[in-house]
Amino acid sequence: MDIKEYFARISYRGSYDKPDLATLTDIFQHHIRAVPFENLNIHCGERNELDLEVTFNKIVRKNRGGWCMENNHLLSWVLKTLGYDVTLLGAKVFVPEHDAYPEEMDHLLLKVVLDNKSYIVDGGFGMACQMWQPMELISGTDQPQTPGIFRFLEESGVWYLEKIRRKQCTPDGSVPTSHNLETEGRRRIYHFTLQPQDIEDFRARNNHLQTAPKSLFVLKSLCSLQTTDGIRSLIGWKFTEMKYNYKDNMDLVEIRILADDEIEKTLKEKFNITLDKKLVPINRSRLSVL
Repeated sequence: MDIKEYFARISYRGSYDKPDLATLTDIFQHHIRAVPFENLNIHCGERNELDLEVTFNKIVRKNRGGWCMENNHLLSWVLKTLGYDVTLLGAKVFVPEHDAYPEEMDHLLLKVVLDNKSYIVDGGFGMACQMWQPMELISGTDQPQTPGIFRFLEESGVWYLEKIRRKQCTPDGSVPTSHNLETEGRRRIYHFTLQPQDIEDFRARNNHLQTAPKSLFVLKSLCSLQTTDGIRSLIGWKFTEMKYNYKDNMDLVEIRILADDEIEKTLKEKFNITLDKKLVPINRSRLSVL
């Protein structure tokens, strides 16, 4: 595994000799705009593995993406290699349809300490709740970013991440009413503690999420990528492009349903992904992820 090879993968040409916040933010933004959040292996008859060298080979050398346990595990290696103080943390992702958090942690994120301040770095959430900058770990303070306003709230040692969503509109100016698009308001994303974790702590959950019949990742084939002004995603056959803050505090949303013979071309042109095996798209769950 070579750090310069990783930088070539994310098209990062900046300096990296000083582990400061500006460098961290720049590398992070290059990562989320080059490496998709995706679970396509599951729907190609393959598996998502947690071995770091396997993840490096997949994301860096095969131009693929990954889910949180791959993206953030790779990011932790990158940042540690550059001299950052990095700790793995585990979170529980809020399920709006159940109005509850799961009993077991199902999300990997990173804590980075810089100049005696702690930041949360999460390059593996994807979709419209992906942060675009490291977030300072402070409770009750709005932290505006291009995707929206994020905020942490701390209660008895448990940290909650929330995002304020904008209104959405379509190219003709109408407000979308279908396709599970979200309404304006505050969204709970996940909660976590500062208890350090090891990658081994995620192996059982990594296996469960890609094999359990009711797992969202089994019921949906997902791929999303952050752009310079929004996101694009492919969920099953539904291709969505969103432009943040298009006008009047509104996000512009365009949706197209693809034919089977358009999937491979769209993955290549919009996400720079070429799969080794044939993808079987699926979108059986009503749970919203965008």
